[in-house]
Amino acid sequence: MSDTDGPPVTSLGELLTRIAPAEGETSVSVAEILDKIGDRSFPAAILVPALILVSPVSGIPGTPTIGACIIALIVAQALLGRDHLWLPGLLTRREIGAKRLSQGLSWLRKPAGWVDRHSRDRWTILTYPPFSTVSLLSILVVVMTWPLLELLPFFTSFGAGAVSLFAIGLMIRDGLYIIAGWITVAGVLAVATAIWQGIV
Repeated sequence: MSDTDGPPVTSLGELLTRIAPAEGETSVSVAEILDKIGDRSFPAAILVPALILVSPVSGIPGTPTIGACIIALIVAQALLGRDHLWLPGLLTRREIGAKRLSQGLSWLRKPAGWVDRHSRDRWTILTYPPFSTVSLLSILVVVMTWPLLELLPFFTSFGAGAVSLFAIGLMIRDGLYIIAGWITVAGVLAVATAIWQGIV
């Protein structure tokens, strides 16, 4: 990743526009996507792979595991208080087809518009420590289940939805989405436990 520090992302619609493939591109790398949002915006950096995994793109084999690794590394650095995001080349060189990415982003446009219309600064105390730390740890727990349950893409999408709620809340300082994230995580972990007990 290059050292970028553009203006912060303030809405989901803006985020989707920033990461959309340019005309003529056949594929987009993780590094190129993250460069478009800057290396200081940790919530936005978490939100990008989470949103991609909410979309039908999560059905591509290996995508949930790669997404989990990326999000886990971002969260770890946020918890450590780093100023700039760093990811290893092994992950940043990974690519996704531009057509498939565009389809996933188009699928997300309508729900993103709804979120943008219904979000605002509220219960902002939940978006700062220690509550933000709890949210980041919750994200870490959720993504750790994805590699184990990758054969269940709908489960990954559900978990990515929970991660997205946390990231949205932290990015736009809306505590309502933090609460929704905690509720969703409880459901995700309950389902994961039931599935795991059924397997073993």
